[in-house]
Formats: sequence, C-alpha cells, structure tokens
Amino acid sequence: MVVAAVCATLMASLGLAQSATAAPAWPVLSNGSSGANVAAAQYLLRGHGYDIAADSAFGPATEGAVVAFQQSKGYGADGIIGQQTWPGLVITVRQGDSGPAVAAAQSALNKFGYGLAVDGEFGAGTAAAVTSYQSSRGLAVDGIVGPDTWQNLIGESGGGGGNYSLPIPRGALSRGYYDVPHHDYAALDLPVGTGTPVYSITSGVANQINNSRCGLGYQVVGDDGATYLYCHFSAHGAGSGVRVDAGTQIGLSGSTGNSTGPHLHVEIAAGGANRCPGALLGPVYDGSTPPAPGALPTGGCIE
Repeated sequence: MVVAAVCATLMASLGLAQSATAAPAWPVLSNGSSGANVAAAQYLLRGHGYDIAADSAFGPATEGAVVAFQQSKGYGADGIIGQQTWPGLVITVRQGDSGPAVAAAQSALNKFGYGLAVDGEFGAGTAAAVTSYQSSRGLAVDGIVGPDTWQNLIGESGGGGGNYSLPIPRGALSRGYYDVPHHDYAALDLPVGTGTPVYSITSGVANQINNSRCGLGYQVVGDDGATYLYCHFSAHGAGSGVRVDAGTQIGLSGSTGNSTGPHLHVEIAAGGANRCPGALLGPVYDGSTPPAPGALPTGGCIE
C-alpha cells in the first residue's frame, strides 16, 4: 500500500495520468463496413462539413468524404478510417451542444443499450447516458464526450448488457409499457406514433420484410442465436442482408400490415419458441444485463 501510494505521488508529480484499463483500439472502417460505428463516423464527417447521408453503410460517398477529410488533415488519403484518422475526426461535445457530432455520440451510445433518439440535441437524457457510460467504464465522469470517451465508445463493440438496445428512443415510452402482456402469444406491442425511430435490439444480419401480416419490417438474425422480428413500419431505414449493431436505426414506426393503429410489434424467437420480449427489454431499460434469449420465458407475457 505504501509503495502504491509513493508510485501514485511520483506519477502525479511527473504529470502522468493513471488509467484503470487501457482504451480499446480504434476500429478500422472501409468501403463495405456497416453498423453504428459507420453511422457515428458519417455524422462526424457531416460535422466537418461533408454532406453525406448517415445511413450506417460505408459506400463510395462515405469513402470520398473520408479521402477529402484525410487530405485536408495531411493524413495518408486511403479512404480508410483507422488509427490515424479517428483522433482527428472526433469532435468534443457536451450538454447544450447540437449538430451532427452530437448525433454521432448518440449513435455510438446506442450500441450499449441507451436507446437515445439520434436527434443531434445534447440534452439531459444524452448527458445522463454519457455519465452512466463513463462510470461503467472507469472513465472520468464529466458528462463530456471528449477524446477518451470517444475512443472507448467507438472502440468497444459492446459486451454483456451493452450488446442490447431498446428498440425505440428511451423517452418514447415509460418502463411499464415493456411489461404489458401481448393479447395472444409471446410478443410485445409498443404504442408509439408513426415516424418514431426503430433501432435494432442487438447485432446481426437484417433482412427487410414486406407482407400482409407484418407490413413493412425487419427480421434480424442476431449474433446471440435469436431471431428478432419488427413489424408495422412506415419506412425501412436500412438495406436488406446488411449487418447491423445494437442501436442501429433500421426504420420508422407506423401502421402497415395487419395493424389497427400506429405501434411497433416485436417478437423474439430462440430455441424453437417465441420468447417474452419484455423480459429482455425491461432490464435493458433499467441499465442491467438481460437474460440470454434462450432463457427468456415463453409464457406469462400473454393476456
């Protein structure tokens, strides 16, 4: 203990910071990449003045913007966002800020289950998510998304409870709606208005649906072995056969298909049976680690 204290004092006197854990490596993104990190990069590029879509898909337009950004900074202009490009690309944001860089932070936070509306407004909800994330990672809890927080947000792929997101913005509905039983089988209906952003609950491969029962929607084959079904969208928001991360926006809610009014219908299938979505999403809302999909109940969520 004495030795540790002496070492700490010596480090402080030398101006050296201590860190509980090393920051993760910046990911490498290139043409063909997709997911929440791509969306964050696209929003950051928009924050630097490049007019590209933040669609979570790294295509030729994003590659061109990256090359132009790299040239403006004197980096190697290879169109790949890696260890050199990320530190120059990130923009420090804090409560009261607005714009694409805030949307980038919100998109990155949604990888870890925060279910924020990606609206580019750094309000109280985003500030609470930032401080929660910083505290969970042993970072300085200042509510500011600066270089260290950015590197952790972007470098981590999400683990444990962080691998799940709410399917709608956290503020869209209160916690109790995730416990309301479905009328006749294990599923969940979330009564939100048309145009509410819908996010992928977890990472996997998303395929578009358009049929009379579901209307517009998605089936996401999750990396966790479960299959996630989302129905009644007003619009698709991602391609088909594309990889998505937890928190990637996949569409907008609506009332297409067999629906009597605007809402989001969610099903989770694992182990050959439909599971109660609320048993997974309730803990995500609470900020705790949810059960594995195969351990979710198949009953008790039906009227």
